[in-house]
Amino acid sequence: MASKDHASSIWDAFYQDNPALSASRSEIEQAEAIMTAVLASGLQILVCGNGGSAADSEHIAGELAKPCALARPLTSELRTALSDSGDDGYLADNLQLGLPVLPLVSQAALITAIANDQGGDLIFAQQVVAYGREGDLLWSLSTSGNSRNTVHAARTARAMGLRTLAFTGSEGGELAELCEVTVRLPGASTPEIQTAHQRTYHALCLAIEARWYAP
Repeated sequence: MASKDHASSIWDAFYQDNPALSASRSEIEQAEAIMTAVLASGLQILVCGNGGSAADSEHIAGELAKPCALARPLTSELRTALSDSGDDGYLADNLQLGLPVLPLVSQAALITAIANDQGGDLIFAQQVVAYGREGDLLWSLSTSGNSRNTVHAARTARAMGLRTLAFTGSEGGELAELCEVTVRLPGASTPEIQTAHQRTYHALCLAIEARWYAP
């Protein structure tokens, strides 16, 4: 991991621009800590949610599995290995390092098969069984905190020894009872809560990236 100063400046700007989210600061700091610990251990983050939160799950992966705001050049060892495998420099110069973040919302054939054969409320829990390893992190996004498929996934993850993080509205719902860390964010409606989610996970992704890749 690299500089903490860059990450700190991201949070300073975030709270200055979003004072209403300062009430959730402790929970957001816990979310950053759990993400950092999991990734530092070489483990992965699984992300799930429904509707707009499904789009957010993919967006989070898009910010972390590839560069977001900072360059992430390959290691010299990987560049050498690529050259040894016949790369003329194109791969070494254009590929960048990424963090292992997997959205559980993107595999249409698998999700519809689970829904058809087992039950629509199991689409995320079944993937946790298939992909999850002890110590991985399941990150669930649900404005109510009560979406059945995210609740089932969180319960399954906990049983399997995964760590658990939830983004919810101010009430927290069932996910708050199941998850190790719950970030409760304000909003009087689903769109308002989702907007708070988006602002917060953007800052989280920038801060996580900075901890690994800031010069």
